[in-house]
Amino acid sequence: MIDINEYWKATLAQQPDKMKAFFHEDAFVNWHNTNEHFTANEFIRANCEYPGSWEGTIERIEKLDDIIITVVHIWPVDQGTSFHATSFIKVKDGKIASIDEYWGDDGAAPQWRLDKHIGTPIR
Repeated sequence: MIDINEYWKATLAQQPDKMKAFFHEDAFVNWHNTNEHFTANEFIRANCEYPGSWEGTIERIEKLDDIIITVVHIWPVDQGTSFHATSFIKVKDGKIASIDEYWGDDGAAPQWRLDKHIGTPIR
Protein backbone atom coordinates (compact mmCIF):
# COMPACT_ATOMS: atom_id res chain seq x y z
CA MET A 1 0.00 0.00 0.00
CA ILE A 2 1.25 3.48 -0.76
CA ASP A 3 2.04 6.10 1.88
CA ILE A 4 -0.89 8.42 1.23
CA ASN A 5 0.57 11.14 3.46
CA GLU A 6 3.74 11.23 1.35
CA TYR A 7 1.67 11.28 -1.86
CA TRP A 8 -0.26 14.35 -0.68
CA LYS A 9 2.93 16.01 0.57
CA ALA A 10 4.50 15.69 -2.90
CA THR A 11 1.27 16.74 -4.62
CA LEU A 12 0.79 19.89 -2.52
CA ALA A 13 4.46 20.80 -2.95
CA GLN A 14 4.06 20.35 -6.74
CA GLN A 15 7.02 17.94 -7.00
CA PRO A 16 6.61 16.05 -10.29
CA ASP A 17 9.42 13.51 -9.82
CA LYS A 18 8.18 12.51 -6.39
CA MET A 19 4.58 12.35 -7.61
CA LYS A 20 5.46 10.15 -10.58
CA ALA A 21 6.86 7.45 -8.28
CA PHE A 22 3.39 6.89 -6.79
CA PHE A 23 1.65 6.08 -10.10
CA HIS A 24 1.26 2.83 -12.00
CA GLU A 25 2.46 3.27 -15.60
CA ASP A 26 -1.06 3.16 -17.08
CA ALA A 27 -2.77 5.14 -14.31
CA PHE A 28 -5.37 7.80 -14.97
CA VAL A 29 -7.11 10.58 -13.06
CA ASN A 30 -10.65 11.89 -13.52
CA TRP A 31 -11.66 15.37 -12.34
CA HIS A 32 -15.43 14.99 -12.43
CA ASN A 33 -16.29 18.63 -11.63
CA THR A 34 -14.65 19.78 -14.88
CA ASN A 35 -15.20 16.60 -16.94
CA GLU A 36 -11.45 16.01 -17.46
CA HIS A 37 -9.64 12.68 -17.89
CA PHE A 38 -5.85 12.69 -17.55
CA THR A 39 -3.08 10.16 -17.95
CA ALA A 40 -0.82 10.12 -14.89
CA ASN A 41 1.73 12.31 -16.69
CA GLU A 42 -0.94 14.81 -17.76
CA PHE A 43 -2.31 14.94 -14.23
CA ILE A 44 1.14 15.53 -12.76
CA ARG A 45 1.73 18.31 -15.29
CA ALA A 46 -1.67 19.91 -14.56
CA ASN A 47 -0.99 19.75 -10.83
CA CYS A 48 2.60 20.99 -10.94
CA GLU A 49 1.96 23.77 -13.47
CA TYR A 50 -1.15 25.00 -11.65
CA PRO A 51 -0.44 28.63 -10.72
CA GLY A 52 0.63 29.48 -7.20
CA SER A 53 1.98 27.63 -4.20
CA TRP A 54 -0.30 25.38 -2.17
CA GLU A 55 -0.72 24.05 1.32
CA GLY A 56 -3.17 21.59 2.77
CA THR A 57 -4.10 19.15 5.44
CA ILE A 58 -5.55 15.69 5.19
CA GLU A 59 -8.79 15.73 7.16
CA ARG A 60 -9.84 12.12 6.62
CA ILE A 61 -8.48 8.85 5.27
CA GLU A 62 -10.61 5.74 4.77
CA LYS A 63 -9.49 2.42 3.28
CA LEU A 64 -11.76 -0.13 1.63
CA ASP A 65 -10.06 -3.09 -0.06
CA ASP A 66 -7.90 -1.56 -2.82
CA ILE A 67 -9.40 1.95 -2.51
CA ILE A 68 -8.06 4.78 -0.35
CA ILE A 69 -10.49 7.67 0.15
CA THR A 70 -9.05 11.02 1.23
CA VAL A 71 -10.59 14.36 2.09
CA VAL A 72 -8.03 17.15 1.89
CA HIS A 73 -8.43 20.83 2.78
CA ILE A 74 -6.32 22.82 0.28
CA TRP A 75 -5.54 26.52 0.06
CA PRO A 76 -3.20 28.76 -1.95
CA VAL A 77 -0.40 30.24 0.15
CA ASP A 78 -0.99 33.80 -1.06
CA GLN A 79 -4.83 34.00 -1.17
CA GLY A 80 -7.76 33.73 1.17
CA THR A 81 -9.70 31.06 -0.74
CA SER A 82 -9.75 27.38 0.10
CA PHE A 83 -11.06 24.13 -1.32
CA HIS A 84 -11.83 20.57 -0.31
CA ALA A 85 -10.87 17.64 -2.52
CA THR A 86 -12.34 14.19 -2.07
CA SER A 87 -10.28 11.53 -3.82
CA PHE A 88 -11.07 7.87 -4.45
CA ILE A 89 -7.64 6.36 -5.08
CA LYS A 90 -7.50 2.83 -6.51
CA VAL A 91 -4.25 1.00 -5.75
CA LYS A 92 -2.79 -1.80 -7.85
CA ASP A 93 0.53 -3.51 -7.10
CA GLY A 94 1.36 -0.87 -4.48
CA LYS A 95 0.90 2.09 -6.85
CA ILE A 96 -1.95 4.37 -7.83
CA ALA A 97 -3.94 2.86 -10.70
CA SER A 98 -6.65 5.54 -10.83
CA ILE A 99 -8.06 8.53 -9.00
CA ASP A 100 -11.61 9.84 -9.17
CA GLU A 101 -11.41 13.30 -7.62
CA TYR A 102 -14.08 15.84 -6.70
CA TRP A 103 -13.29 19.47 -5.84
CA GLY A 104 -15.43 22.01 -4.04
CA ASP A 105 -14.89 25.68 -3.24
CA ASP A 106 -15.17 26.53 0.44
CA GLY A 107 -17.47 29.40 1.31
CA ALA A 108 -20.43 30.62 3.26
CA ALA A 109 -23.81 28.97 3.09
CA PRO A 110 -26.10 30.54 0.48
CA GLN A 111 -28.32 33.36 1.67
CA TRP A 112 -31.56 31.42 1.16
CA ARG A 113 -30.44 28.87 3.78
CA LEU A 114 -29.17 31.56 6.14
CA ASP A 115 -32.58 33.25 5.87
CA LYS A 116 -34.26 30.01 7.00
CA HIS A 117 -32.04 29.84 10.12
CA ILE A 118 -31.28 26.18 9.53
CA GLY A 119 -27.94 24.47 10.14
CA THR A 120 -24.97 25.60 12.20
CA PRO A 121 -21.26 25.93 11.41
CA ILE A 122 -19.30 22.68 11.55
CA ARG A 123 -16.44 24.38 13.39
